Amino acid sequence: MCGITGVFAFNLLGKFNMMHVTTATMALEKRGPDAHAVYTDEFVGLGHRRLSIIDTRTVANQPMWDASQRFCIVFNGEIFNYRELRKELESSGIHFTSTSDTEVLLQLFIHEKENCLHKLNGFFAFCVYDKQEQTFFVARDRFGIKPLLYLFDEDKFLFASEMKSIIQYGIDKELDYTSLQTYLHLNYIPAPHTIFANVKKLLPGHYLKVRTQKLETGQFYSIAEKPSTATIPYEEAQKQLKNLLNDAVQRRLVADVPVGAFLSGGIDSSVITALAVKHKPDLHTFSIGFKGNNFFDETAYANSVAKHLKTNHTVFSLSHTDLLAHVHDVLNYIDEPFADSSALNVYILSKETRNYATVALSGDGADELLGGYNKHAAFNRIINKGWKENLITTFAVVWKNLPQSRNTKIGNLARQLNRFADGMKLSSRERYWQWAGFTTHATNSLLNEVVQQKLNKQEYESRKASYLRFISNPETIREILLTDMHLVLPGDMLTKVDSMSMANSLEVRVPFLDYRVVDFIFSLPDDFKINRSMRKRILQDAFRKELPAELYNRPKKGFEVPMLSWLRKELKPMLEDHLSEKTISEQGIFNYSEVKKLKSQLDSSNPQDVHARLWALLVFQSWYRKFLMN
Repeated sequence: MCGITGVFAFNLLGKFNMMHVTTATMALEKRGPDAHAVYTDEFVGLGHRRLSIIDTRTVANQPMWDASQRFCIVFNGEIFNYRELRKELESSGIHFTSTSDTEVLLQLFIHEKENCLHKLNGFFAFCVYDKQEQTFFVARDRFGIKPLLYLFDEDKFLFASEMKSIIQYGIDKELDYTSLQTYLHLNYIPAPHTIFANVKKLLPGHYLKVRTQKLETGQFYSIAEKPSTATIPYEEAQKQLKNLLNDAVQRRLVADVPVGAFLSGGIDSSVITALAVKHKPDLHTFSIGFKGNNFFDETAYANSVAKHLKTNHTVFSLSHTDLLAHVHDVLNYIDEPFADSSALNVYILSKETRNYATVALSGDGADELLGGYNKHAAFNRIINKGWKENLITTFAVVWKNLPQSRNTKIGNLARQLNRFADGMKLSSRERYWQWAGFTTHATNSLLNEVVQQKLNKQEYESRKASYLRFISNPETIREILLTDMHLVLPGDMLTKVDSMSMANSLEVRVPFLDYRVVDFIFSLPDDFKINRSMRKRILQDAFRKELPAELYNRPKKGFEVPMLSWLRKELKPMLEDHLSEKTISEQGIFNYSEVKKLKSQLDSSNPQDVHARLWALLVFQSWYRKFLMN
């Protein structure tokens, strides 16, 4: 796990960027605190920051060259089947000087070029420089677990693991207003776009070939869009899923540094932990809780699982003060507007876990694969709607007038009923778009005239259509999950985990996103995953005998922080400063009258999801001050 960056200059003007390779590499320090190095020649620069995981010796440091000194690689990630790949290469007469997966990847690419990508089981973003042919080959893993940003113009090609590194090259920081509007709806900016007009994210499962002033894009992986016609008994499917997950977990325990596991007390992390202890009986598990806030605290479930599985469990019990102390750490680290407030939890969990381990297993990905979110249950109800769903729509005006808030059980129920009733009236794609975000058709006037003049509405609708391209009318659960895998998972969940774990130099591995597991799950019928009474059905049933009974039929809770109360109290001064009338007017991006309405709603008895919208604005303003005003 590392940070990578590089530049390919096409002409003398592009060569001016070469002087920034070292500072761009230093900007990735937290991703790789153990070693760093930079390579430059006349037109190429490569930088690497290393977090040593496999073969921690200096012989495995990067940039790494082959024996001929023709090929050089900078690599971020892990290849979990590198031992088998190494044996294949050795049988062909290839000699290795290290025991690292980096050298295996380099040799595999040398001998198979882009075809090597089909053989890789892992997460990765890497660049191979062919000095003889004067080319870059850049690739990103199948699901976007590892990030890769790039800029391409007539003078140069730049790439890096993070935007803060790209910025070091002195790029033009022109806001992409279509990305801004998307961010205000989703709380994140999906690939391939970023907050800057000229910087892109490489799509998951894609690669780039770069030659002087030429950029070629290719795709090496995609989830099958159509369901499999093969039939498999439910009980047999459970066995296959268990076997695939067991192998995925076992592979992700390989490391030359301490390995632990996140344990939230939910089904996903509990399953990963149950499999991990079979191969690592001394497994150390970690969870966080919230003192004095039982609505968000789930440590009782985590403790129950840890006791049942006999793990060495550590709970980080946090107060309001503990959480708030890290708000600015999170805001200072993110280098693109990103407003999923649970990033704070992941940051703190990663920070505390790093004191005990360098690698942690996580249950991320299971919700998107198996229908674990509230919206999946809602879609399933609409697809199979009956009198109850119609009744909810009939009483829409009632739900709309009830106090709505995520912070109480009754308020959250009213909020969900209102969103469901609103969603029932929409087309399949519009329903998904509304439920994936925090704005509605009635509350989408946040941007002022200045932005509207710059905003390309046709481009916004084009991007939206691309994000929703898998959804037909009427929708299926498979289409919703496929959309989540392309939109929510890489744009929100994986971005959050990668950024917040790397901010603390912790590698997080996600067994559910082993591509064999993903391909198998997407070959199964929808009702294996979700029905009217159970989400993640096959996962729950497959591991029912191995986990405590109290984990089943428990309410689904998000990994959230009490943002509503914070914005009303502790973060109120920051809110008033960043969203003051003077600030908004001078900035010329937002309509203060709309911002004022949001601030008024925050203190009302019916806040709904206003805290999420205000937090998104606060995050943007913090980012704007750091990256566009300095």
